This record gives sequence, structure tokens and C-alpha cells, in this order.
Amino acid sequence: MRKFAMAAVGGTLAGALLTTQVAGPLLAQEAERNVNIYEQLDLFGDIFERIRAQYVEEVDEEELIEAAINGMLTSLDPHSSYLSPEDAQDMRVQTRGEFGGLGIEVTQEDGFVKVVSPIDDTPADEAGIEAGDFITHVDGESVLGLTLDEAVDLMRGPVGSEIVITVVREGRDEPFDVTIVRDTITLTAVRTRVEGDTVVLRVTTFNDQTYPNLESTLAEAIETHGGPDSVNGIVLDLRNNPGGLLTQAIAVSDAFLDKGEIVSTRGRMASEGDRYNAEPGDLANGKPIVVLINGGSASASEIVAGALQDHRRAIVVGTKSFGKGSVQTVMPLSQDGAMRLTTARYYTPSGRSIQALGISPDIVVQQPAAVPADEDEADEGASAVINNRSESSLRGALDNDSLTEDEIRQIEEDQAAAEKSAELREEDYQLAYAIDILKGLSALGPEARRVAAEELAGDDESAESDEDAGAEAQ
Repeated sequence: MRKFAMAAVGGTLAGALLTTQVAGPLLAQEAERNVNIYEQLDLFGDIFERIRAQYVEEVDEEELIEAAINGMLTSLDPHSSYLSPEDAQDMRVQTRGEFGGLGIEVTQEDGFVKVVSPIDDTPADEAGIEAGDFITHVDGESVLGLTLDEAVDLMRGPVGSEIVITVVREGRDEPFDVTIVRDTITLTAVRTRVEGDTVVLRVTTFNDQTYPNLESTLAEAIETHGGPDSVNGIVLDLRNNPGGLLTQAIAVSDAFLDKGEIVSTRGRMASEGDRYNAEPGDLANGKPIVVLINGGSASASEIVAGALQDHRRAIVVGTKSFGKGSVQTVMPLSQDGAMRLTTARYYTPSGRSIQALGISPDIVVQQPAAVPADEDEADEGASAVINNRSESSLRGALDNDSLTEDEIRQIEEDQAAAEKSAELREEDYQLAYAIDILKGLSALGPEARRVAAEELAGDDESAESDEDAGAEAQ
């Protein structure tokens, strides 16, 4: 009994010693850290009061505080920021698919505003603004040294008003000015057309309209073309799509997947992660899919491309995507403002982080530069005449008497379709390449088509680092 008592006393003493030597210093450090935080807050209050009292001009206290809050958030990463009540309302309007502006998604790099992508059929797109352009001046005023929000504010203005932006573009020796007339930007989330036997789904953004648009227009296109058996596959064009709502990226991915993980998010704490899985049902009825991406494909676009690529459901073609793999949560604040805070990272089903690396295409296809307008058209025409010579053009050539009129008509129709496809290469080489892949796959049997698709998708899984940047709509 005495030994038990001694052991109990010894345990109590050891516990007290451990508390004194370990827990004590930790509590002291925490208390010291709290004191330092309160001292810093006192310092902030002191600076605030001195500015109010002694700055050379009278200041707006609310603007000062907003600037301090925004400075704290923007110091974290390019995507975290404070949204004033007006900005928060603009963001809510934008996610519904209509807002005023130029029609570009921008980020900030090296102090300048960088275009992530122009939005289809908007003033910026029609004025020739390209992904990767740098905007250095707005109406002659330099944006160097401004925050992204401040630069964006310079570009905003009444619908119908004119703005001149100075652009620096890779491959051009000198900056040049572009005049744009501001307009109401109405986003058509999904545009659908049929090229030959291929349905092309052009997804321009991920807002509340994206999945409903995709579902309805895809069904209509397939039905108009004669049903699923008449379609050889689908091209999902995500080029220059700057992203948008996570829920819509998941819905679009789920539209073509029967099962499996679509995307996962991982936050600071293990408990803050989420996984999103596909549900049964495939709007494409198992038809082959080619996804087109480029350096303007960001965020939600990368989630879709990564999910379909990892599940070998699609072949990804084009150039490496932007590499925005972080999750921003918009948190409402008092006085109708909001805070956009980076809270997690995106991961593809195979566990790849999108952040800064982007999605590497299975097949790299560059979009050729436009042919110069001053090219010698006479030489081009002469070349076309020479290249179009064939046996049938020779004087006295024999007729083909082994085919029926219907067979000859079918051959001529097939030839016309092939020539139309060739014309598309002049307009959009990457899209034509994607359609050619689907044509090749449709010529194979089901098993050979499956093997070929897997081999194509597995050719290139390398990923190179890309700039870490985010996008903001303007």
C-alpha cells in the first residue's frame, strides 16, 4: 500500500513538473503573442488617428479603413480581397451572367494588369484583345503601382463610354493603344454547333446558366443532327474560359462521367477538405470527347479538364492551362460588404494539384499565328490551282465505269465534307485537330477505339510550372 502511495505521489510530482516545464512556457508564449497582437492593433489605431488629424488633406475615414482591410487581404495572395458593398453586388450580378464592362478577365503580374482571357463576343474580344496581353495604361494613366482592384476601377465606366488602353503583347516591339467602347456584357455560357458529325460545345464561363445551357443545347444539337448514332463525338471547347462557380464545374464534369471522384478540395485543416463524386448518367451516351484548353483556361475549366483527363473519359488537346488551383470563399460582412478569402486548393481525381502547374494536354497543339494580310494572294491562288490538279482534270481522261451514280454521289459528298473540314483548319487549327481525332476514333471498332483513346490520353502526362495568378472579371 505504501508503494502505491509513493507511486501516486511520484506521478503527481512528475505531472506538476511536466506542467511547469512544458505547458508553462507554451502558455507564456501564447500570452506574449496576444500582447504583441494587441500592441500592433494599438499601433494601427495610432496611425489611423494621426492620418485623420495631420494628413495634408482631409481624408474619408471609411475609405481609409477599407484600404487597410483590402491591403491585409491582398497581401495574402492575388485572389483574396475585400469587396465593398458595390463590388459585392457587382460580383453577384456577374455570376448570374450579365454585367457592365469591357469583357475581359484580368489578373496582376509584375505590377501590370495581365489579361487572362477576353470573353467571347464582347467589346474587348471584338477589339482584338488576346490572352496574355499586358495592360500598362488606361486612358493614358499608368496602372503600375496600383492594386488590381484600383486598376479595374479605372477600366469601369458608364455603358457606351469610350476607353483607351495601352497594351504590351509578346511578339510586338512597341506598346499600342486599343480603343474600346464599354457595353453591357451578357454572357452566353454555352454555344453549340455541329461540324460534320461532331458536336462542338463552346463553354465561355461557369455561371448559374452553364449546366442548364449545356444540357439543353447538347440534346437539341444531337436531335437535330439525327440522333446519337449520327454523332461521332463531342468537342468541349474550354479555351479562354477563366472559370467561375465550383458547383457548375462539378455539374459539367458530372454530365460526362458515370462514377468516380470529380475534384477534391483541401484546406488548412484536414477536416476542411471535401470530395465531389459523379452520379450515374452521361449526356454524351459514351461518345468520345476531346477537350480543348489553352493558357486562358483557368480555375473551373481546369477542374473539368482534369476530371475528364484523369478518368480517361476525354483526350485533352491544346496548350497548358493557366494554373489557378485555389478555392475562394466569399464571406458576407456587415454593411453589405464581403470578403473573398482563399480557403483551399483544388486537386484532380488522381491527386494532382492544379495550382501553378495547370493541366498539361495529352496532345500539345499550338494555334498557328494568323497569316499576314499582305501575303501575295496571286501566288497563293496559283499554288491552289497546281495542288488541285488530278487525273480527272487531264484532257481525255477515262471515266470510272465501276461505280453507280449513288456511289459516285456519296464519294463527292464525302470529298466535300473533307474539304470543308480542311477549310476549318485555316480558321481554327486546334478545333480542326480535335475534330480530326474524333473522326479517326469513329473509324475504329469499339474495343480498338477504347484502346486508342487510352493510348492517346497517356502519351504526355508531364506538367511544367506556370505563373501563380488569379483572375478578376472586368
